[in-house]
Amino acid sequence: MPLYYGVLLLLALGWLGCARSASESARSENRAQAASIEVLPVTAEGILAEVRKPEAAVTLVNLWATWCQPCVEEFPDLVRLARAYRERGLRVMFVSVDFDSELEAVRRFLAEQGVDFPTYIKAQDDDNAFINALNPDWSGAIPATLVFDRQGRLRHFHEGKADYATFERMVQEVLSNP
Repeated sequence: MPLYYGVLLLLALGWLGCARSASESARSENRAQAASIEVLPVTAEGILAEVRKPEAAVTLVNLWATWCQPCVEEFPDLVRLARAYRERGLRVMFVSVDFDSELEAVRRFLAEQGVDFPTYIKAQDDDNAFINALNPDWSGAIPATLVFDRQGRLRHFHEGKADYATFERMVQEVLSNP
């Protein structure tokens, strides 16, 4: 009987070792993926210049932060929308308003969300100038979402958390009425 318990103990230790190894491997993979995500510094003028580029029929700009719970909650819907409408001409620009010191947290969050396209981090000290350049009607609260048409005209603005249906409705309206 003691041999039986010894075998069980060895099996249990082996299983725990494998589980720990797999967990460490996954964390290591997430760190590597996070380090490879491109997060570019951007000003409001830089965002507007990107929006005016003719590559996309619709550009959705989402302003968010890692510490903003409503931002975190709506993020998966935006990633799903980006994938669903990419081939129809939608470009999604995620612009983090986190401080530069939070860049690694931004990258980790983007990796966890499966973001596989360049994203941005606000690089403009004057918050009022940043806000007013993007939309004078914006209070500065996040999340905030702006939808632009191909000519760079602001077509929709939403302040606060939204869901997939709301984002999709704004994008579809611009796609059907360019």
